[in-house]
Amino acid sequence: MERDRDEEQVSITVEDNEIVAAESESESESDEFSSSSKRVDLFAWSNGMNRVEEGNTEHHAVKKFFLSGMKAIGKDTDVVAIHKNSCSTLTGQARFETFQIFSQAVGKKCGGNTNIRYAWYGGSRDDVYDIITHGFSRLRRPAVGELYGFGIYLSAAEFSIDCALSSAPDENGLRHVMLCRVILGNMETVCRGSQQFHPGSKEYDSGVDDPSAPRRYTIWSAFMNSHILPSYIISFRALLDPQSIHPILLKPTSPWMRFGILLTVLARVLPPHKMTQISKHHSDFCVKEKNSKAAADSKIKTDSWRRAVKQSDQTVQN
Repeated sequence: MERDRDEEQVSITVEDNEIVAAESESESESDEFSSSSKRVDLFAWSNGMNRVEEGNTEHHAVKKFFLSGMKAIGKDTDVVAIHKNSCSTLTGQARFETFQIFSQAVGKKCGGNTNIRYAWYGGSRDDVYDIITHGFSRLRRPAVGELYGFGIYLSAAEFSIDCALSSAPDENGLRHVMLCRVILGNMETVCRGSQQFHPGSKEYDSGVDDPSAPRRYTIWSAFMNSHILPSYIISFRALLDPQSIHPILLKPTSPWMRFGILLTVLARVLPPHKMTQISKHHSDFCVKEKNSKAAADSKIKTDSWRRAVKQSDQTVQN
């Protein structure tokens, strides 16, 4: 199974080569840190979660990956522990094999592009423990922000700050987030305030807030235990204030705005049915523009052909 896991990771499309390389290297380093196994762990070994020791190359790579997504508050974030899902239990093996099967199925459906990426999930310690033990079992409204359909929300790899804001401190002041591998397949745009709870058509596999600059993914409930595979749990301390953090992160840096971002801004002041109308009008406009361009190209080709025929006829007459 370990060999299958290594092969599976080759298809991950996010900028996570350092994590994948570190994971392989850490296998040779595990003996060096075995003497510290008596340390108290935050998550039970019986769930197949193994502590990644500090000083380990894998620990460094995952920690760096997490802190880079915490943006400005990364320097004030203290990573206390990192646990890795070994998929060593019977349930863990079954989930990993299920993930592989659906990866292959989505790949065939999407012409070979499974679109597997790393993404973040945040919750309370009990939430994370229940997911590792039993899998995803319930949907909740987002702790921060608006609805993007009804499903499991995950933050893009570059924005661990978003899932951190969805986490909750335990009695020791620790927060916990999961770094997961996610099968995204073909993504469809899901606007802020959407009431959608399943793919818009058989063509799509997941939802995204902005396809050109993803920040939030939505995995529908039908796929939540087949398309999401937790890889690591990061336990950390940080002072998080959603009201003071988000305005800084969302501060515009250009007078221009992508349409997906414009929809997000408009959704703050417009009701869902208005947003649906705007999205439909935009889709209709794109279709008409595409058809108009195709008609114009066809006319150009026809005119060119007619000129060529006319010139040919004049040459023959002369």
